Amino acid sequence: MSARTTIGAKHLNRGVIELEIEEQVPDLKTPIICYCGGGSRSALVAESLQKMGYQNVRSLVGGFRAWKEAGLPSSTE
Repeated sequence: MSARTTIGAKHLNRGVIELEIEEQVPDLKTPIICYCGGGSRSALVAESLQKMGYQNVRSLVGGFRAWKEAGLPSSTE
């Protein structure tokens, strides 16, 4: 069973994102949109990534629930 995500998303767990982000996204100018179920954890991650030097980081307000409620596309791949 796979988690539902936005199309093209890379999954990085909250507990390890600071350790894995530099390998997954080495360019500090790459656009990064963080999201979680409701938007709270992703806001913390976005703040952490900004402190690490990532310059184009945003958090999805309302999280994945808000995304789905808006009828936006998602994938299980």
